[in-house]
Amino acid sequence: MAEEDEQAVRAAVDGELRLLDPEVRADPARVRELLDPQFTEIGASGRRWDAESVLTVTSGGAVSADSPVEVGEMSGTVLAPGVVHLTYVTEHRGLRALRSSVWRLTGAGWRLYFHQGTPDCRQGTAGSRPGTPAG
Repeated sequence: MAEEDEQAVRAAVDGELRLLDPEVRADPARVRELLDPQFTEIGASGRRWDAESVLTVTSGGAVSADSPVEVGEMSGTVLAPGVVHLTYVTEHRGLRALRSSVWRLTGAGWRLYFHQGTPDCRQGTAGSRPGTPAG
């Protein structure tokens, strides 16, 4: 992978991990800095979320320091200049989810443009709150 691509993937991974940090999630301003204004998410329930609906739920404590999200198998690839696709697995409160995120470079930096969480069918059904491992 070219150095420029490696830097782009690292930036997207860093942003993704920050969004999973309970301290960041508790601060709507910090979450807003990481979400693209056109952000959408398809939750495990099939419900669509936008930036405002995610901010409403996550600022209400969707992820707490008492139950951190475990992240594994994270990998990324550059789809085009300024566009990175990440895939990874999360576990939260005993529920595993397969994750897919698309990050894009904007004038304000790297922003999460799209996210989808799919329950790991081998582990049971995850919940449907946005931005949590079940989202």
